[in-house]
Amino acid sequence: MNMLQQFASHTPLWVWALLIFLITRGIAAMKPGEITLGRLAVVPALFTAWGLWSISARYGTSWQAWALWLAGIGAGAGIGWMMLRRATLTADRATGKLWRSADYSLLPLLLVTFAVKYGFESALAMSPTLAGNVGFRAAYLLLSGGFTGIFIGKYLRYLAAFRRTATGDDLQVSG
Repeated sequence: MNMLQQFASHTPLWVWALLIFLITRGIAAMKPGEITLGRLAVVPALFTAWGLWSISARYGTSWQAWALWLAGIGAGAGIGWMMLRRATLTADRATGKLWRSADYSLLPLLLVTFAVKYGFESALAMSPTLAGNVGFRAAYLLLSGGFTGIFIGKYLRYLAAFRRTATGDDLQVSG
């Protein structure tokens, strides 16, 4: 219990604000409705920015680190794209909004992503030498990229659905 209190007390307030924001986004996604592409871009942009900042600060210009992270993004993007294959997505040209069915995967995905990133960042804060451990480094970069990629893939599916509908292609049943 003391260790949990240590983690909580040494965690910056912005991390807790981020967690609250992610939870509210996940809960909101459980209801079908209209949303703009800009709002849908917030989560992938947030995790991309967090990843860019973390990797730049820790690994600088190491092409191996960036390659692992990008490989994770590629794999994750494919998973994210497939996660919405049965979603109902239609665009309203007049409002510029996308109607999407309820997404029950977002909240658990956000919580797991946050927990994994928080765990890796906490471990690195407690033991910075882990950044040089090959296994830890690969797991950190691939998982960080993979989770970021899932959100990017989901966003790309939403974007594709919006573009198809906006150009006149009927996209009533699936993304």
